[in-house]
Amino acid sequence: MTLTALIADYLEHLQLERNLAARTIESYGADLTRFTNFLAGVYLGRTPDAIAPADVDPPAVRAFLAQMTRDDLARSSQARALSAGRGLFRHACREGILLANPAAGVRAPKQVKALPRHLRPGEIERLIDAAGTRDAATADAHANRDAAADVVDDDPLALRDRALVELLYATGLRVSELVSLDWAALDLRGRVLRVMGKGSKMRMVPFGRPALQALQAWLAAWDGVRRRARSVRLDDEPVFLNHLGTRLSARSVRRVLDAATARAGVAEGVHPHTLRHSFATHLLEEGADLRTIQELLGHASLSTTQRYTHVDIERLLRIYRDAHPRARDDGS
Repeated sequence: MTLTALIADYLEHLQLERNLAARTIESYGADLTRFTNFLAGVYLGRTPDAIAPADVDPPAVRAFLAQMTRDDLARSSQARALSAGRGLFRHACREGILLANPAAGVRAPKQVKALPRHLRPGEIERLIDAAGTRDAATADAHANRDAAADVVDDDPLALRDRALVELLYATGLRVSELVSLDWAALDLRGRVLRVMGKGSKMRMVPFGRPALQALQAWLAAWDGVRRRARSVRLDDEPVFLNHLGTRLSARSVRRVLDAATARAGVAEGVHPHTLRHSFATHLLEEGADLRTIQELLGHASLSTTQRYTHVDIERLLRIYRDAHPRARDDGS
């Protein structure tokens, strides 16, 4: 078996047996193709079809990491490529193609742990309020056809935008999960939604009354926007629609947030993941435990949740000053 054939077999295994998301499989395939091209062009000097899995040794994997560093690839991209290689050769060992995994002992590049940005409660409210109003100047500045469609305060798409931002912050959904929502997945009376997350794992996520009210206002205008679509499937009722009456895209969600950020006067760089991180951070600050946050975010591992959560230094100092006997102002 050639390395190329092994990669094809492994990607099929990830799809059919591991049931990984299509985007994850695509990323792994791109990483493994990059590795094969490196071996063929720089390291071994053969055509890809002439490389066998046994030709790969630990020095080859280390040389590949070094090449990615020279190519200025981010450390996170290098780590993902190494993970793809480890998985590939682990699969080869299980299938009896290799006796040992050549990538197993290779260390991943050390990651720089940068905390994702989160919004403070006051910023969140300004952003939500700004999402519910629209103006032509802001719409034009962001080249947003959705924002430019109707620029009046009672524009149904303004109702959509407010519901969109409210729900992102209320639930911590990924943007892919948000745009894939159908009305059938929402229980408005119970204020809970059902969402299919990564790895095709279903979870239930509650949301508060402000998000409910925003969704109800948008639902009242939804039919009018839906009629703009040229053709619709009867069994397809997306919660969030674009100005043409069809399902809103992840890119359009980003444009909606960009326009709301500009109107709210919030620092630039707010994106859907910012609201996801703000959701987790605010829950933690109010006393929610990591296991609960893990379930709400849909993380398979608690270590993943810990990357989203941090304690504000001011809160730490306040607790210390209030609780430690030698830190009190009155000296008691």
